[in-house]
Amino acid sequence: MIKLGINIDHVATLRQARGTKYPSVVEAALRAEQAGADSITLHLREDRRHMQDEDIFAIRPLLQTKMNLELAATDEMIAIASKVKPQDVCIVPERREERTTEGGLNIKESYDHLYRATQTLGEQGSRVSLFIAPDLKDIDLAKKWVHPLLKFIPEVMQTQKMKPPNKKNLNALKMQQNMLYL
Repeated sequence: MIKLGINIDHVATLRQARGTKYPSVVEAALRAEQAGADSITLHLREDRRHMQDEDIFAIRPLLQTKMNLELAATDEMIAIASKVKPQDVCIVPERREERTTEGGLNIKESYDHLYRATQTLGEQGSRVSLFIAPDLKDIDLAKKWVHPLLKFIPEVMQTQKMKPPNKKNLNALKMQQNMLYL
């Protein structure tokens, strides 16, 4: 069954650009939910360029659907997620100079740190996904973990000149991991 997740980050981007309290991300989340969204996605970036800590804490208790919190695997962000306890957490790479997430996590370089982050978040009850390039070596490393789901983004495949999954390589990817987000 297809489910609809709504990302409300750019409501916060507009609010931050205006330097005002509107538009309200809380109102946007609740309206999206009332309109039928199955989950609400918020990305709390280290530089706080759009979502702010208070947004996350204000929205969480009001949602009737799932909260999907996107964040970097820093100690600060993991601590915030541990307090908020969203149903879903997607760990993403962050570089301050990029406008939006442009590449996947480097599982090999950050293996121990990402492992600890996924375990901490999973133990608190969050379902954890990892934003990675569709690389079988990274999938092999990540599949050893208890909780992770993998999230592949078409833009990542384009910027890294990767072929989108077709029937043959999608089946190979599915064999590597029990669950797969496209």
